[in-house]
Formats: sequence, structure tokens, C-alpha cells
Amino acid sequence: MPAYMIVTAKIADRDAFIQGYGATAGALVAKFGGRYILRGPGAELLEGDFGDGASMVISEWPDKAAAKTFWNSPEYGEAKKLRADIADCQVLLIEAPSIAEALNG
Repeated sequence: MPAYMIVTAKIADRDAFIQGYGATAGALVAKFGGRYILRGPGAELLEGDFGDGASMVISEWPDKAAAKTFWNSPEYGEAKKLRADIADCQVLLIEAPSIAEALNG
């Protein structure tokens, strides 16, 4: 069952974020079997208290285990340090049924 990692990030220094963390994390997502569905700034908050104007990233993974392998890897642990002082992130992971399962479910 595919899994999706959904990240909302308030970024203080976008250039540093993209050049450091973004480049490193992007290579690791591919290495660990994920792919980006969406990456972009300017989220509009419709409800809640986190995310207005934030950047959003959605990545797709073969399953939840693959996403967690990426997330818990030493390589990604090092990459997260590159965003420590320049971004406030909220990260969610959810498993989703395939479209066929959702339609038949």
C-alpha cells in the first residue's frame, strides 16, 4: 500500500534551505525509493494555526516501511541538521489505499 509523507515547513532562509537541505534530502528521497508529488511555497491556511504561507512537500513511497527507513536513516539524520536553524517543520506519514481499493472500498 503506498504511503505519503506530507511536510509543512515555515522557512526563514529559503535560499539556504534549498541549496543545503533541499538538495541533500532530494537525493536521499530518490535513493530510498520515494518520489516527490508536490514541492512548493505559498500554502494558504484555511483552518488551524500552522502553515499559512508555508512550503508544502508531498512525497510518495512504496509503503510506510520504506518511508520510515528513509526517515530513520543516518543519512537523513545528517540532512535534517541542515534545516535545524532555518525551518520549522511539521511532518505526517499516512498509508493510502490504491485508487482501485478506494473506489471499491
